[in-house]
Amino acid sequence: MRLLIVLGTVLLLTACGSSQYLMSTNEGKIITSYGKPDLNEDTSMYEYEDVDGKEMSISKDEIVQIIER
Repeated sequence: MRLLIVLGTVLLLTACGSSQYLMSTNEGKIITSYGKPDLNEDTSMYEYEDVDGKEMSISKDEIVQIIER
């Protein structure tokens, strides 16, 4: 019974987590974002959360492709 509860909890937490997105740059770098990057129209920058939980930004001109992982 405990195993069932643990497995259920793990599945629930996994399903509730935000998606990861991969952004490829024109220099060939791959950046992982937790949650979908938001384009700030005023600054022309994508704003995203990195793997360490820090808020980051990158120019939209540097991004070639964004895909959901």
